[in-house]
Amino acid sequence: MALGQGDIITVLQTALAPAFLLVAVGGMLSLFAGRLARIIDRSRILQNLFNETEGHEHQCIVDELHDLQLRIKIVNSAIYLSVISAIVACILIGLLFVMGLTGFNLSGVIAGSFIIAMSLLSIALVQFLREVRIGVRDFMIREEFLERSDPQK
Repeated sequence: MALGQGDIITVLQTALAPAFLLVAVGGMLSLFAGRLARIIDRSRILQNLFNETEGHEHQCIVDELHDLQLRIKIVNSAIYLSVISAIVACILIGLLFVMGLTGFNLSGVIAGSFIIAMSLLSIALVQFLREVRIGVRDFMIREEFLERSDPQK
């Protein structure tokens, strides 16, 4: 089966949508890696302070370290899910080329691959949302540091 220039152009155009998905996943992976680096940096700072604190301040450090450990696990799972999604998207692009170049009907496999890639990506985003919520909760300024000049506020 000889393929014309138009057939190849059509296959390339069809493969663009999953390629854009790969670009989006790459951007998200960069974001997730940045979050992970910041969490690790914060945990190192707190680990250095661990032996220098006592009482309530020590407990605050211990509590935050627990949350940081949880955040590391959550971001790691988001990274894992995103990478698997990207791999499935790469397979999807390959399947589109195989179908376009050979004429085999792989529509069901291609649709399934797309659903899997998007589902994994969606779960990764939910994990990212969980991590951000924990991070915001930990960043909330404790009441003891908020001076109240007006009791009505």
